[in-house]
Amino acid sequence: MQRATFAALACAVLVPAALPAVAPAAPAKKPNPQADVSAQLQRAVTVQGMLRHERAFANIAERNGGTRASGTPGFAKSRDYVVGRLQAAGYTVTVQPFDFPFFQETQASTLERTGDGAKAYTQGPGNDFNIMQYSGSGDVTAAVTPVDVTLPPSAEPSSTSGCEAADFAAFPTGNIALIQRGTCPFSDKVDNAVAAGASAVIIFNEGQKGRTDSQGGTLGSAKDVPVLFTSFDVGNELAQAAAARAVTLHVVTTTINETRETYNVLADSKKGDASRTIVVGSHLDSVLEGPGINDDGSGSAQDLEIAEQLPSVLKKPKNKIRFAFWGAEESGLLGSTHYVESLTQEQKDDIMANLNFDMVASPNFVRMVYDGDGSDNPDVGPGPVGSDLIESLFTSYFDSRGLAHRSTAFDGRSDYGPFIDAGIPAGGTFSGAEELKTAEEAKIYGGTADVAYDPCYHQACDNLANLNLQAFDEFSDAAAHAVATLAQRTSDLTDDEPQAVGRRKAAKMKAKGPEARR
Repeated sequence: MQRATFAALACAVLVPAALPAVAPAAPAKKPNPQADVSAQLQRAVTVQGMLRHERAFANIAERNGGTRASGTPGFAKSRDYVVGRLQAAGYTVTVQPFDFPFFQETQASTLERTGDGAKAYTQGPGNDFNIMQYSGSGDVTAAVTPVDVTLPPSAEPSSTSGCEAADFAAFPTGNIALIQRGTCPFSDKVDNAVAAGASAVIIFNEGQKGRTDSQGGTLGSAKDVPVLFTSFDVGNELAQAAAARAVTLHVVTTTINETRETYNVLADSKKGDASRTIVVGSHLDSVLEGPGINDDGSGSAQDLEIAEQLPSVLKKPKNKIRFAFWGAEESGLLGSTHYVESLTQEQKDDIMANLNFDMVASPNFVRMVYDGDGSDNPDVGPGPVGSDLIESLFTSYFDSRGLAHRSTAFDGRSDYGPFIDAGIPAGGTFSGAEELKTAEEAKIYGGTADVAYDPCYHQACDNLANLNLQAFDEFSDAAAHAVATLAQRTSDLTDDEPQAVGRRKAAKMKAKGPEARR
């Protein structure tokens, strides 16, 4: 362009002066290599590439008992697949072993009411009850005693049932404790019940919208008594009956609680400043009940595809990138916790950011971004300094594409937890799990109101058919943009360096439309 313009100016000297002068050429736009790398990486990371990895995970699960849970052959095969792909892509790969408490229910559990009002309850997702992870084994028939329950439930989650030893002051030794979900960890409730002499524990969901099903949960470590989780309806029924007369329950659980070895897989780029390392994380394990193709095969497949495509797009990253595939997330964030606790303070200080991707292809999805500055979730608060910039990196990207989004709190349910506890800036995206999509969200994002974001969450049906490919495509583009941008950043996350998609505004960018705000 410039050469053609100069030639025209030279010819103008030979023509009459009355002719209009040729306007000077507009200065060429300065290229933005950061934006170029982001765009190239987004194009390179395709749904087809991610599905190649998802099919591998699905095949592994199918050949190994339908699961990829830590401590099983399915997880070991998933580890080997990821290690092989990362080594072939040129990364320095470390497999980090650690021991963890393995739990498995080996026979279906029993929950039935005996005597007057005899009734058998049904186990399974969406039914009456589920076993809790790390429940002990036992065969117990005893009277049920409600412990400080709040019925009807309050408008907002607030039950403190079983959270204090004082709640069990008059508890009859040998009875079955009936405890309401809320406020403190499940493990605290169970430990208090066992200390008071409970022979078994029934925890029932609290009762507010989105807190009614028999979804189960983890107790964090092995317990000595049977522990079941029921729907609110079952718990309410038992509590009301026990308030009127003695109610006897028969509870049977058969479980394995033992120590097994599992692994984290860590893959480092060979170039980049190690004092500004970006840890891009997803968990590689599923639950025992299913193959985990969305939770979190989707995050693992996305991160693996980004890792494979990045070296051809960005040959000399300014900062080191570490792709981390965590073990035993489903057992309580154990892999990421082990990794962070294994670091010296100097090594922690060298981590510029943790990007966490846990479920990015939910079938009834919402585009959620972790609330780094805490502005939408003041009760939870912000992440460590710099988390607000990570949040803005995602929100400005979605805004630039005209894609609605909303924030989600750092509620400690995924592998960013140990990083923010250590003061490391964190952020990422999330497409939703067991909570129900609201009518307002259905208007904005499509999908179906009053249906879970992922109806197959922690179930056998979390398979290839459970993936929303539109969400997979959009979330992976946002992740590729964040990785490419942070890989080229020239300073820590303590100032507001211009990014590839606009400069961060003083006020946090919101989702398109007021309905998308939390």
